[in-house]
Amino acid sequence: MVAVLAVNPNFSTPFLGRELSSNKSKKEVSKRGLCCKQPKCALDAPYGGNNNISKFPRRNVWDPYKRLGISKYASEDEVWGSRNFLLQQYAGDERSAESIEAAFEKLLMKSFRARKATKINLKTRLKKKVEESPPWLQNFLKNLVELPPMVIILRRLFLFSFIAGWSIMNSAEGGPAFQVAIGLAACVFFLYDKTKSVGRGFTIGFGSLVTGWVCGSCLAPTIPTAILPSTWTLELIASMVVYVFLFLGCTFLK
Repeated sequence: MVAVLAVNPNFSTPFLGRELSSNKSKKEVSKRGLCCKQPKCALDAPYGGNNNISKFPRRNVWDPYKRLGISKYASEDEVWGSRNFLLQQYAGDERSAESIEAAFEKLLMKSFRARKATKINLKTRLKKKVEESPPWLQNFLKNLVELPPMVIILRRLFLFSFIAGWSIMNSAEGGPAFQVAIGLAACVFFLYDKTKSVGRGFTIGFGSLVTGWVCGSCLAPTIPTAILPSTWTLELIASMVVYVFLFLGCTFLK
């Protein structure tokens, strides 16, 4: 204000109840670069920040399926896709993101509980079938079959799957005899580690090998050659069945 008065002594603020001098026209005022504008402050800004950010319209919808805009029979990929799409579309609004994430977490927990219930029901059904079986069969299963922890099952499944893949990759160069020998050695080792008996481990392992080879030799001729690669021989197909029996023998037999 002091600078304004220094440029034009006849100019005064409206707070003093004065007006511009009558002998100065508006053109002169404008030529000297004097203009009066209403001052702005932070209170003039709209409440709530940037109003251009779109807000999720289904924030208060209770049903998580309807909130994400999917059906109740949607797959897991569809749930993930809807969640990612909505988060990208309404990025910037914190409440919208929280609402979308809450619905997604509900569906995720529901899927987890359903899988867990299915696993429990499967074990319950198997146990019930065993209890309803004849006494001789119950004694046979209890003395011969066991269910190890899932970690052990997955580790041994991975090992024999690797040996099977090795046999397939090496099928063009030679037969799977070396890989079958490694599978038999692994089966005997796992059985010895479990039973602490070399004789029992070798007996079960060799029996699994013979049983698998016989079943594979009977199964291989029934498979149409048109659906098999040119490098697949009857010996390779039989070895695939052998790996299955070796895995079952060292994992589920006592």
